[in-house]
Amino acid sequence: MTVGTGLASVWNVRERGATGDGHTLDSPSIQAAIEACAQRGGGTVYLPAGRYLTGSLFLRDNITLYLDAGAMILGSENPEDYPVIHSRWEGRHQDTHAPLIGGDHLQNIAVLGRGIIDGQGAVWWQAKKEETLAHPRPRLVSFSDCSNVLLEGLTAINSPSWTINPVHCQNVNIRGITIINPADSPNTDGINPDSCRLVRISDCHVSVGDDCITIKSGTEDEHPDHCAPCRDITITNCTLERGHGGVVIGSEMSGGVRNVVISNCVFIGTDRGIRIKSRRGRGGIIEDIRVSNLIMDGVLCPFTMNLYYHIGERGNLNVSDKNPRSVNDGTPRLRRIHFSHITARDVKHAAGFLYGLAEMPLEDISLSDISISVSAEADSGYPEMADDIPSMSQAGFFIRNARRIRLEHVQVTGQVGKAFDLDESVEAVIIP
Repeated sequence: MTVGTGLASVWNVRERGATGDGHTLDSPSIQAAIEACAQRGGGTVYLPAGRYLTGSLFLRDNITLYLDAGAMILGSENPEDYPVIHSRWEGRHQDTHAPLIGGDHLQNIAVLGRGIIDGQGAVWWQAKKEETLAHPRPRLVSFSDCSNVLLEGLTAINSPSWTINPVHCQNVNIRGITIINPADSPNTDGINPDSCRLVRISDCHVSVGDDCITIKSGTEDEHPDHCAPCRDITITNCTLERGHGGVVIGSEMSGGVRNVVISNCVFIGTDRGIRIKSRRGRGGIIEDIRVSNLIMDGVLCPFTMNLYYHIGERGNLNVSDKNPRSVNDGTPRLRRIHFSHITARDVKHAAGFLYGLAEMPLEDISLSDISISVSAEADSGYPEMADDIPSMSQAGFFIRNARRIRLEHVQVTGQVGKAFDLDESVEAVIIP
């Protein structure tokens, strides 16, 4: 890439006054370079090696923000440097701090390079713990209602909350990104496409304090005008480490999730591998999901589908009741979900936990060519977050409320008790 100052389409932020000294607030200078570039019809805003302390930066149409090797954006620790905007956060539109890098209703935008974006999130994590925040924390990179979005090559660390969060975007490519957040940092998910279409996530390494990759589509509290499915998603060639879930769908899924392919990934020490979660009242349909060619090492539970997810609703009988309730618009539905060619070793709590609603069983689920080895040394714990479920250790598959489930060439070794714990609520075919 040529970055000579003689090229009008490349704007070096140093020439707009950015110091790169790690102490001076450089966001005004960088934003000025973005605006000047946009006025010329677009181009590249270039950050050479240096440490750039910034608050929120807002891209414009046809802008590439390029961080060269040795360039680091440092997120300001002053909340005043992140203006309050109205944006979707955790499933509904509300006032939040603007992301470190963001933009709305844009096209042809990119954040590229071999540089680092450090959100310096510790001050935000502490404020979350102390409940002193007036508004939700900023995300590291989040674009809303944008098309033709590319994120590539960067390293993202210490995000204040979710790290990469496209919302209502179309044609999104996320390639070769490394995301590292501390294991104890709250809600620092890695990559969360939310009500997006045509998303490709590939060749990424994610190790975070919450779910690594999560597909979302809003909650029942979202305004109907903002409801839309998350669909046509591919996730491939990624290593996912230490998160609460490797690849997760939900629990914000009221807009629906469909047409998702997950393949050729390695999960290392995640609490759960493939995790699908929702509850009564949330509504939405998750359908046509294909998962294949995975290796999991040291996960608590490789496969979970939980329609009694209780976070934020613990003790609510409408959520936790295991008896059938009436089916309505708030009843979530999971169907046509298929897993194949997966190896899981050193599994802790259970080989699988699949729990549909009594009034809306899981439908058309298959697992084929699966090899699971349960750890000989494992503490007991809960494979999923739901009221009134048993603590488990070294268990096989626990399946309730499912119809047309097919288990073909699924091998479970090292478990204590049954390999497949199914009751009369399950309509299954098991082929050794």
